[in-house]
Amino acid sequence: MNDITTFVFDVDGVLTDSSVFVTNEGEILRTMNIRDGYAMKAAVESGYNVCIISGGSNEGVRVRLRNLGIKDIHLGTPDKVATFKEYTETYNIKPEQVLYMGDDIPDFHVMKLVGLPTCPQDASPEIKNICRYVSHVKGGKGAARDVIEQVMKVQEKWMEHFSGKHD
Repeated sequence: MNDITTFVFDVDGVLTDSSVFVTNEGEILRTMNIRDGYAMKAAVESGYNVCIISGGSNEGVRVRLRNLGIKDIHLGTPDKVATFKEYTETYNIKPEQVLYMGDDIPDFHVMKLVGLPTCPQDASPEIKNICRYVSHVKGGKGAARDVIEQVMKVQEKWMEHFSGKHD
């Protein structure tokens, strides 16, 4: 965890609990954990790279993540490996500096490329088998907070930018 400079997260099953609410108009709504948001914003403010790579596409999710200060949001991504490689090349990030949190088969191949593959407690067995850390917390219930907080504490940055303004 000492070498991590970059957090990459999937959305559905990681930042959400995989549930969706469908309105009568067919709009899909998701819920996100406020503590995950706090931790992501703290990571951004502390100088970490935070990137989202998701196959799902929802403008509400994009707005929420942008409001947390996340600039690199890749939604509707058909090829996570290609997106990951382009992202790391653009910012000159070494894969071993990356913590990636995914939960299901679409994350498998990209997770094999990173230094610290992680997943929520309720991830698929195939993903759990390749992870170096399985959170004790389920997706959408604070799993992202768990890994961010651990990395920042190891690097002595967790309380550094506390201002009470995070959400």
